[in-house]
Amino acid sequence: MAKQATLVIIKPDAIKRRLAGEVLSRLEPLGLEIIGAKVVRVSRELAEQHYVHIRTKPFFEETVSHLRGTLHDVPSVLAFVYWGDEAIERVREATGATNPDKAEPTTIRGAFGRNLASGLMENVLHASSDAKEAEREIRLWFKAEELLLDPYAPSRAAVR
Repeated sequence: MAKQATLVIIKPDAIKRRLAGEVLSRLEPLGLEIIGAKVVRVSRELAEQHYVHIRTKPFFEETVSHLRGTLHDVPSVLAFVYWGDEAIERVREATGATNPDKAEPTTIRGAFGRNLASGLMENVLHASSDAKEAEREIRLWFKAEELLLDPYAPSRAAVR
């Protein structure tokens, strides 16, 4: 099994609904190590860079506003870097489908996510989709000195 790092962001909708502890308790049994954690006030620039892959989509602005907390009047998110064997796949499995209506009920999004009548998708958290995105996202959200170890150091190349 390959050691990997993955980014998890507990979004403003989860914070507003006081679900952060529930989310973390669902991730804890995975046995992964938290190598970075912080509260982040998300700037427009950070949100746009995070969601650069959907920049041309009609829901881009709403997605940026959601991550920034302006839709929920929550000024921050909780960002974590998890490290361990097959971390990306294991966290994604626990997270569930992006759309809460399509997520298995036993997953985090299936249990706590919801789609509002307004069309807003409150899917509780973000989890990196693959190794390339995880590296891009972790470097975007965390400085190297904010992590307990550098998952992308050349000495780790063999275990990535």
